Amino acid sequence: MKKVYGSAAEALDGVLFDGMTIAAGGFGLCGIPELLLEAIKQAGTRDLTFASNNAGVDDFGIGILLQTKQVKKMMSSYVGENAEFMRQYLSGELELEFNPQGTLAERMRAGGCGIPGFYTKTGVGTQIAEGKEVKVFDGEEYILERGIFADLSIVKAWKADETGNLVFRKTARNFNPPAAMCGKVCVVEVEEIVPTGSLDPDHIHLPGVYVHRLIQGEHEKRIEKVTTRPREEA
Repeated sequence: MKKVYGSAAEALDGVLFDGMTIAAGGFGLCGIPELLLEAIKQAGTRDLTFASNNAGVDDFGIGILLQTKQVKKMMSSYVGENAEFMRQYLSGELELEFNPQGTLAERMRAGGCGIPGFYTKTGVGTQIAEGKEVKVFDGEEYILERGIFADLSIVKAWKADETGNLVFRKTARNFNPPAAMCGKVCVVEVEEIVPTGSLDPDHIHLPGVYVHRLIQGEHEKRIEKVTTRPREEA
């Protein structure tokens, strides 16, 4: 089965449709599938629901799709530094389903494992619990959270072999693996594709059984906020 494609547009060919749900990896500006997001922008697919920790910034990450009004709903834990995200939400142009970070990651992982729902204490007694089923275990209240089953997963990894076994680097490992797991189709962009068998099995973070399509590309290394201190005088 062919998994390696020549470009983001090729890898997404036949997969995109209006109104779909997409699980996207990334944490802040780390590990964002930027090439695939640009290809979605160019394809013009609309009324999208994104499950993602955040929406990047105004001109990077999912933010580029907010600018073109291609996103209908965000399932996120953090609005972050994205002014357009905030503006659309406050003006009622964008639906927003807030999730605690751990809950969002677990909802993706649960979907990838075929688990339709789970109970958690996180959010009990807050707005997060409104409208959700509450159950008592051992005298403690828990709320029901549903697993996320996306039409498409788009993620960014560091390395892959030709069968789609993935290795992530540092913070990029936070949301990318669970996002990859929960999509009916998973498309991955990587910095390097290596021959099959060259990755140490103990170093593989996500097995290729989850990955359907794969591209290699050049990526921008952005810093969300540059923080420096004055240079000490010699």
